[in-house]
Amino acid sequence: MTHRGSRVLHVGSLSRVEGEGALRLRVHDGTVTEARLEIYEPPRFFEAFLRGRSYTEPPDITARVCGICPVAYQMSACAAIEDACGVSVDPMIRELRRLLYCGEWIESQALHIYLLHAPDFLGRASAIELARTHRAEVERGLRLKKAGNSLMELLGGRAVHPVNVRLGGFHRAPTRDELRPIHEELQQALDDAWDTVRWVADFEFPDACVEADLLALAEPDTYAIEGGTPTVLRTDGTMTSFPVRDFTAHVAETHVPHSTALHSRLDGRLHLTGSLARFAISGARLSTVALQAAVAAGLGDPRAGAVCRNPFRSILVRAVETVYAVGEALRIIESYEPPARPYTEVPPVAGVGHGATEAPRGVLYHRYELDADGLVTDALLVPPTAQNQGAIEDDLRRLAQRAIRENDPDDGKLTALCERAIRNHDPCISCSTHFLDLTVVRTSGAASGGCDV
Repeated sequence: MTHRGSRVLHVGSLSRVEGEGALRLRVHDGTVTEARLEIYEPPRFFEAFLRGRSYTEPPDITARVCGICPVAYQMSACAAIEDACGVSVDPMIRELRRLLYCGEWIESQALHIYLLHAPDFLGRASAIELARTHRAEVERGLRLKKAGNSLMELLGGRAVHPVNVRLGGFHRAPTRDELRPIHEELQQALDDAWDTVRWVADFEFPDACVEADLLALAEPDTYAIEGGTPTVLRTDGTMTSFPVRDFTAHVAETHVPHSTALHSRLDGRLHLTGSLARFAISGARLSTVALQAAVAAGLGDPRAGAVCRNPFRSILVRAVETVYAVGEALRIIESYEPPARPYTEVPPVAGVGHGATEAPRGVLYHRYELDADGLVTDALLVPPTAQNQGAIEDDLRRLAQRAIRENDPDDGKLTALCERAIRNHDPCISCSTHFLDLTVVRTSGAASGGCDV
């Protein structure tokens, strides 16, 4: 085996991820000394400009954080503010929220599986190139995404940055007749979701293992989406949980020099949130059809303790979750009765509220402090990608180190492996670039001003 002294690999702009990020890998005499996911997208300042706004506004404002998962931000914002105000919504409104969230899961998971992740397994550089050789499969993925978009358009008012969500519920609830065409579309989508499972199950998966604690929400009787209790599966197999209100007592954020996004640690340890974590912690609560899909995908039966820690196989879990989300949407529509009112009144109360939901990429936590007039005096958003960055970098380091020891690939192959390792986690870079603290240091004379962040 030959190691070529010092090597520095730098990819200035990662492809097939949401947002703008870069990769840097440094190798010295066969040892990986640095692996960095560099986030250079400008900070978004959402927490800062939420302060002073009415308590009714965060669901609409935070929806603009991301065009792929705006519902996640709306639902976490609603949960946190309703918690601060001591309000619980009507069960049917909660079901409608879950239905809207299923739409987001379907469109986001289909987007990632078909357009961002599958090209890695099939040796294609892009979704456009994939469509030339796998046209039927790409068309199936676009049909699935359209089904999710249809749900978001009806319940949310539009597919991107929905406008029908409000505190306590919705401005308007759909009628049964309005849901009927979507029910028919979802029946086709269920077939497409199953075909997706069968398709990705035939991919070849490199060996890998995430050596990080797993964090996901859990509920007693269902696969958590729009709420739940933060639950941790440690690398030693032990499981613990804590209340949502204690989230920041366990998940601590810090600045790192190479990123405009924060890095997080869970009780001082690396952690990962998202599909792998949800399947490991709540897989046994999947629906019957989704459990069948998990077995068909080769993931095993989570009721018997099956856990997947291979990030390359995360595409399988996302396919299973797509089957689950389509099935849940069908179930909710079939039992739907329009609520007497589309929303529950949420009067302002001075206090602090906490909310967390399961975005497609993992746990999204919001905290808001309100005054007696209903103005937001403080806000905190902790997105899943920021939590995952430490684990992603650890994956990069270990995968690159093993590849160098086993076959010492050239720079091109090593770079491709690292980019693929990042895409395994479907990072939403724009979501992660929030900013909590800004200190401006101004000096007079010849010295120039600067920022310490």
